[in-house]
Amino acid sequence: MATVSLRLGDLVWGKLGRYPPWPGKIVNPPKDLKKPRGKKCFFVKFFGTEDHAWIKVEQLKPYHAHKEEMIKINKGKRFQQAVDAVEEFLRRAKGKDQDLTIPESSTVKGMMAGSMAAFKWQPTVSEPVKDADPHFHHFLLSQTEKPAVCYQAITKKLKICEEETGSTSIQAADSTAVNGSITPTDKKIGFLGLGLMGSGIVSNLLKMGHTVTVWNRTAEKEGARLGRTPAEVVSTCDITFACVSDPKAAKDLVLGPSGVLQGIRPGKCYVDMSTVDADTVTELAQVIVSRGGRFLEAPVSGNQQLSNDGMLVILAAGDRGLYEDCSSCFQAMGKTSFFLGEVGNAAKMMLIVNMVQGSFMATIAEGLTLAQVTGQSQQTLLDILNQGQLASIFLDQKCQNILQGNFKPDFYLKYIQKDLRLAIALGDAVNHPTPMAAAANEVYKRAKALDQSDNDMSAVYRAYIH
Repeated sequence: MATVSLRLGDLVWGKLGRYPPWPGKIVNPPKDLKKPRGKKCFFVKFFGTEDHAWIKVEQLKPYHAHKEEMIKINKGKRFQQAVDAVEEFLRRAKGKDQDLTIPESSTVKGMMAGSMAAFKWQPTVSEPVKDADPHFHHFLLSQTEKPAVCYQAITKKLKICEEETGSTSIQAADSTAVNGSITPTDKKIGFLGLGLMGSGIVSNLLKMGHTVTVWNRTAEKEGARLGRTPAEVVSTCDITFACVSDPKAAKDLVLGPSGVLQGIRPGKCYVDMSTVDADTVTELAQVIVSRGGRFLEAPVSGNQQLSNDGMLVILAAGDRGLYEDCSSCFQAMGKTSFFLGEVGNAAKMMLIVNMVQGSFMATIAEGLTLAQVTGQSQQTLLDILNQGQLASIFLDQKCQNILQGNFKPDFYLKYIQKDLRLAIALGDAVNHPTPMAAAANEVYKRAKALDQSDNDMSAVYRAYIH
């Protein structure tokens, strides 16, 4: 493709990793934002979103010259809304200053859908972008493709370096391959638990240049010889992360035979990313610290896809210094992180977040089934919701799951029910009513009785139709 001359103010199609080309405008970056080193790039603000990014020039095409081509390969409604926003911008800009504010709506991740077959552009890498708010930013942390991975896929792509201890230390196949936006810590990282969330997290840690030693309790997910015990991983690593299913699993991992506690000695760091109750995480913190270790809780908000994409939201509490030491790891696995103070605060906040999400999912399922039994179109209901104030990626994805009868787990139903149960107990402990969560919990319990535990949380729909 011939090189095209672009300049400030031009409307363009920008290519972001695995996502389809999206309409945007070349604008001036914030004053404190450094331009990435290497190939020529422009700072682009995308229409219909709150996303901005540095885009390499080879990932850009002029808007008008390629408009018909782009529209042919992408028929998504949100994509069309973005194109409509461009046209509205052009109408407003006619005869006026072209540097107008671009209409914004929801995030680009949910808007991007459609075929990629006609495009051969390569994924790009961007510099980190800091927002004025230290707790949240809407800039893209990374534009590299982060595909879904199981552990077997990780081991096929990465070289396995056997340590004398028998643990498996995994490095990127190209040890110099470091994402431009992240300088990986030189500390040795351990990770315990390779479930729906853990596999994606580990993949992104590796992708961003970290050296990781892993252990998993379920043999069929290993795919290679791993650390023999949690204690061994902790003893050979500087910082060890863990992500398991529930309070019992979290306690067993630390307190059980050959558990984490046996590998803890002064200076060793343990970060529990499991979603558990505050009492459990406080108990674990006490025993880790009693052995001279450092402790941080860091549960994550998200699902399997967000884990694979490195777009989790991390809620941390405990040792502030350890939180800072985990900076490059958190950048690799998430889009933002919050530090919430003393141990227990992150657990409480995470349960509240999942309580809201679980209750909302039950309401979505209830609405879809009510539409069905009253003779209304479920698809039309979804279309209406997607055009209103409730529109969200979560709503659209979960409704599509239900309409397609696809309940492949992205967030296990049994785990959201567990979180609802723990959130209700949290309310009980402070004498605060949680009637909505309690009602939703009963519906999920019904779904579990119908053998939906290992399906996606959207399978709560089946509790209403049986």
